[in-house]
Amino acid sequence: MSLVRRCSRTACGRPAVATLTYVYADSTAVLGPLATYAEPHCYDLCAEHSERLTAPRGWEVVRLADSSGPARPSGDDLEALANAVREAARPQKRAAEAGGSARSADPMEVARRGHLRILRSPDN
Repeated sequence: MSLVRRCSRTACGRPAVATLTYVYADSTAVLGPLATYAEPHCYDLCAEHSERLTAPRGWEVVRLADSSGPARPSGDDLEALANAVREAARPQKRAAEAGGSARSADPMEVARRGHLRILRSPDN
C-alpha cells in the first residue's frame, strides 16, 4: 500500500497535490489543497493536471488557496501561542486550581465548579 496519494487521471502516476470537487447544484468545480484523506466523490490531481484543469461550458472553476508551500503561522497565531504559554506558566493560578479551596483574586467570584464560575451580583 502506497503512502503517497496519486493523481486520479488515467495513466498518470504523479503524486497528488490538489483535490477537485464538483458542486453540481451550482455548476461549479472547486479545486483546493489536497484533502486530508481520500474522499469517494473527489478527485486528487497532480500539479500539471490541476494547472490545466478546465470545466464544461457554463461551469465555473473556483481555485482555493495555493498549497505549494507550507503554511506559516501569522503574527496573531504566534502571539496567541505565547499568551497561552504565559498563562499556563503562572504558578498562583495552577496552585489555586489544584487546591480547590483557594479563592480567586476576582472579588466578584463567589464559587467555582469546574470551568464555571458563580459571580456576585454587581448590585451587592
